[in-house]
Formats: sequence, C-alpha cells, structure tokens
Amino acid sequence: MLRWYPREWRARYGEEFTELLVSDMSERSRSVRTPADVAVNGIVARLAYAGLGQSTLEDAERSRRTLLAFACAAAVFVTVGLGIWAQLTIGWQWSPPDTVATSVAMFVMSYSVLVLLALGAMAVVPLAWPTARAALRRRNVVGPLALTLAGAGILIVGSRHFANGWPGTGGHQWAHQGLVPGGLAAFVWAATLFVTAYWAHPGALLAFPAPEIAWMVLSPVALACVALGAVGLGRQIELSPRLLHYEARLAQLGGMVMFVFLVGASLWVVDGGPGPRNLFHVGAIDIAGIGVMVVALVTAGRALQLIGPNPGARAAR
Repeated sequence: MLRWYPREWRARYGEEFTELLVSDMSERSRSVRTPADVAVNGIVARLAYAGLGQSTLEDAERSRRTLLAFACAAAVFVTVGLGIWAQLTIGWQWSPPDTVATSVAMFVMSYSVLVLLALGAMAVVPLAWPTARAALRRRNVVGPLALTLAGAGILIVGSRHFANGWPGTGGHQWAHQGLVPGGLAAFVWAATLFVTAYWAHPGALLAFPAPEIAWMVLSPVALACVALGAVGLGRQIELSPRLLHYEARLAQLGGMVMFVFLVGASLWVVDGGPGPRNLFHVGAIDIAGIGVMVVALVTAGRALQLIGPNPGARAAR
C-alpha cells in the first residue's frame, strides 16, 4: 500500500505511516475504505511530487519538476494538436473551405504552430550546455540523452520517409494555399499518423500498406522515448536561477499560445462544416482530440500557477 506514494514521501513519512496503517488494519481488517483512501491520497501525493501540487521538496527541485510537468502536458497538447492541424492541411491544399470558421481556424492554428515551434527551439537550445557539462562530469545523463537522441532520430528519419505519401500532394493552386508550407505539413502529417480513428476500425486499418502500419506503431514509441529521455535529462541537469526564470517565462508564453491554438481548433470542430468534397469533415478523433487538449491545457495551467512570478529567485533561496 505504501507503493502508492512517491519515493521521497516514503523516505520522510513511511515509517510513521506504516504504523498508522498497521494499527488501522488490525482494527478494521475487512475495511475497503482504507485501501481506497490510501490509493487516492497516494495518487495525489505523486502528482504533487511530480510538480502539480505542494510538496516537501526544496524550492529548486520543486520548480524544476513543475516545469517538467508543464513540458509533459505541453507535449501531449502539441502532439494531438498537430495531428488535427495536419488533417486540416490536407483539405487546405486541395480546396478553399466554404465557411469562415474553418478559414479562421486554419490561420489561427497555423500561426500558433509556428510560434510554438519557435518557443520550443528557444527552450531547448539553452539546455544544450548544461546537458553537455553534466555528460562530461559523468553524471547520470548518458542513458536519458541516448534515449532522447535515438527516439528523435527514428522520428525524423521515419517522418521524412513517409512524408512522401502525404495526401496533400498535387492540390490545386488557390489564393491562400501558401499559408501552409507543403514540406512542413507533410512531415507533421507523417509524424502524427498514429493520431487517427482507424485504430477503432481494424478492417480498414489492415488495408493500409504494412510499412505504414508499422510506422503508426513505431512513431508513438519513438515519441515516448523522446519524452522519457527528456524528463530524465530534466531531472539530472543543473539549472541556474537565471535559466530557470527564462524557461518559466517561455512556459507562460507557450501556455497562452496553446490556448489560442485550442480556440482555433474548437472553431473548426464546432462550426467548420465538412467543406467541399468532404475535405474538412470533423470526425470523432477530432472531438476526442479537443477533449485531450483541454485536459492537457488545464494540467499545464496548473503547473504555471505553481511556477509563480519569479521561480529563479525562489530557487536561489
């Protein structure tokens, strides 16, 4: 039952909590409420120690974990959001939408994607030196770094290969088609090919070419490797108060852009319509994607609340 709680919590309160559990279970050996309460409170404690609540961690470590929690929520949001955006880019290449909502959604989402990519690059580049320094000092970063690079390499190579089958190729020219660079849209489509409702329709899925199905299975594994490796790196490298403050400000900007992207996606889902030749059809996967993005954005917002106005100064203390 203690395993419901994180390691740091068990190290501090484990012995005392064990005595309380033994005493309670000796009096109420058949109680279902005790294990249920332990499970619920343990999950809450794990969320807190993961950066989504108050904990007994030092300020610097708590700020680091809160930023990592935001990064994980943002990664989920961006992955699902790019999958929805990539679906829209296919129709955009072939024909202009016949509703204002879809056009506005496409403009809002496309510019938001560019800003999010820029913010991501601005967040990652300054972390290169602390990571290299930690690796030179033989800290435990080699494994997470290798996992991150391997996952990123597989994702890049595979996405470039399968981007050649992008359905948007050959679309007819029209006034605002150039809003979306074809190469970027094809790469994103290939990278997020697994974000699809075909998983619920095995018969239709098996009609795809075998290499494409294999990629739909492998690409989320590669993304998971990148995410797990990045979290491992984030927990090992040392962040100065100044760098911590910089990353927190970027996170706040990213949260605002994510909200704008969600507004654009919701416009299309709520009022976009199927468009010409059903190119902008809203499917169940899109509605589910909106729900996932809402949950991810709420989680990211919770992390931003805990980061506070000046995490660098707090960590320095």
